[in-house]
Amino acid sequence: MTEDSSWRFSANLGFLWKDRPFLERIGLAAAAGFDAIEFHDDAQACDLDALREALAWADLPVQGLNVRMGASAGCAAIPGMGDQARQDVDTAIAVAEAIGAHAVHVLAGKTAGEGDYTQYLDVLRHSLRNSDLTILIEPISTAAMPGYFLNSLDLATRVIGDVGHERLKILFDCFHIESAHGDVASRFREVAASVGHVQIASVPARTEPWPSRVDYAELLPVMRACGYRGMFGCEYSPAATVEEGLGWREALLERLQSSLPTS
Repeated sequence: MTEDSSWRFSANLGFLWKDRPFLERIGLAAAAGFDAIEFHDDAQACDLDALREALAWADLPVQGLNVRMGASAGCAAIPGMGDQARQDVDTAIAVAEAIGAHAVHVLAGKTAGEGDYTQYLDVLRHSLRNSDLTILIEPISTAAMPGYFLNSLDLATRVIGDVGHERLKILFDCFHIESAHGDVASRFREVAASVGHVQIASVPARTEPWPSRVDYAELLPVMRACGYRGMFGCEYSPAATVEEGLGWREALLERLQSSLPTS
């Protein structure tokens, strides 16, 4: 992979074009020049044939999708909800495999009190036993989602170690990591071998990724130097319309290109 071809961006359809029907968003992502797409849990509510048709027309790979989120943002760590969590995992895996998605994000859920860590690990092991997909877990900052069980990178690292499976990876959302911990580049270096997907947005506004307190022109090359070769998921809330804000991509790519060493 050449350096300039490695900056590829995936449109997160849980955030972009939220005012449009889900299947329509797929075509809009293609028209806007994104390299891939990723979902929240919308795909599980779609007619599968219609979804396949939309994906075939757009000709974009699907990076991944979430398990059923509901009001609790998943339920894998909510005490007493293990059976429901495993059912949600099975449904998400079936859809992911049917459309060729690469990963499933298993959400831990917002726990009213202490979460069930053992149950959470059991649900993750279930997801790994029952698919060949990458299984993602995402540390979500408490400021953005109070009560979410997996609220730190340190806890995510503990989960990765306790499950001990090569296909269990961290969804490294730069907005959440910077918000919760700061020094996102150093935190990425610490866990780079365990990262399965990266998401970007501005900090602190969570709008278009560029410009931002997190300098992605510096951060993305750090991630490449650490061995990350995946897409960069664009999970941000547009300041106006998606199309009006897309200049961030060209501006960032220009900065990235200008920073490349000349031969």
